[in-house]
Amino acid sequence: MSFPRYHKYKKSGVPWIGDIPEHWEQTRLKNLFNLMKRAPEEADEIVTAFRDGEVTLRLNRRVDGFTNAIQEHGYQRILQGDLVIHAMDAFAGAIGVSDSVGKSTPVYSVCAPKRTNVNAHYYGRLLRHMALSGYINSLAKGIRERSTEFRWNEASNVLVPVPTLDEQNQITALLERETSKIDALVAEQRRLIELLKEKRQAVISHAVTKGLNPNAPMKPSGIQWLGDVPEHWDVSRLKHATSHIVDCPHETPTINDDGEFFSIRTSDLDDGNLYPDQMRRVDRSEYLHRIRREPVLCDDIVYSREGGRWGHAALVPESDRFCLGQRMMQFRANAAFNPRYLMLHLNTKNVYRQGEVDTVGAASPHVNVETIRNYRLATPPKEEQEQIAEFVHSRTETLDRLITEVQRGIELLLERRTALISAAVTGKIDVRNFVESN
Repeated sequence: MSFPRYHKYKKSGVPWIGDIPEHWEQTRLKNLFNLMKRAPEEADEIVTAFRDGEVTLRLNRRVDGFTNAIQEHGYQRILQGDLVIHAMDAFAGAIGVSDSVGKSTPVYSVCAPKRTNVNAHYYGRLLRHMALSGYINSLAKGIRERSTEFRWNEASNVLVPVPTLDEQNQITALLERETSKIDALVAEQRRLIELLKEKRQAVISHAVTKGLNPNAPMKPSGIQWLGDVPEHWDVSRLKHATSHIVDCPHETPTINDDGEFFSIRTSDLDDGNLYPDQMRRVDRSEYLHRIRREPVLCDDIVYSREGGRWGHAALVPESDRFCLGQRMMQFRANAAFNPRYLMLHLNTKNVYRQGEVDTVGAASPHVNVETIRNYRLATPPKEEQEQIAEFVHSRTETLDRLITEVQRGIELLLERRTALISAAVTGKIDVRNFVESN
């Protein structure tokens, strides 16, 4: 969808805003909003500003991972319609207009419009655009060493455009409608990715635990999570499938952005895929320190055993370039096992459930090394393992390509969303006739 530009523009003098429509005014945020310090009421629930720009009661979204409210002090009251800025998370987009009445700690700047011609939702959009475009972060860096705070002292002096109230309302209405459409499309595409991943997992799980011959005689494995396996297969433990099981050094690696070696974190692998492009780097001395127990070789398997990404395994693509970061383990298949088959098996739900016995109810999931060493595995003859690995590769290659295409589509939708918001709030497009005619 394309929009016309305004007929005449003038310079704003503010780099992040650029030119603005000739009839728009400019002022500092403190001339539009008052910082409020209201005493809370006993029945008030906690209000939270989330990074997606929603400001709502914490219980409406989630409760895990937050400090117990009873232990916090210095509350202030938030009313529906207040503009709320989270000092620590503003740079990541935690700015918006509250949809609820509640209370928050002083880490929030709670602002109410001074004038009747101020739409708080427009300025919430504008400030979020500032945050996500990096302006808030660069501003904070110039004010203090700690660059992740953006409090009212800084916010109040930011120079902002002032469209007419009608235009503020029109911009807000347009963005609400158009971003909702984009968000719905993104949600559909994300559901499609989940379905493709489920299909991928089903292909892998069936191949590595049931084999490729649908007519093969089956026998009970004796393991609840595996069920029946082909009659000629064995059942083994991970410690009998490997020549090396190595836990990471229990110390945080010293990062060097110019280093030539990669430190593998739990976030650097996902369901059989390893992502060197996003890994943190270390120099040679740190690399040698971290491989002191055992070097990481090509076709070794790296495995995440802790945190929200535990249970993911991936093959190492080359020797002498990688070391283990925190919460990672390393396995080396022995002569009886194909490394790719073993890696695929470790990524199945059948193995994941064996690790869950250590993690149920844990705030930070963590699987014991001894539990991992004793994972039970379906064990075909090695030649059949190789056939299974090749089959899975051919089937999942197509699914991975589809997933990548859908992810790229999501990125394009989000880029379009960001561009639309930026253009609308800074006056680069004229939405007046569009809003009036829809």
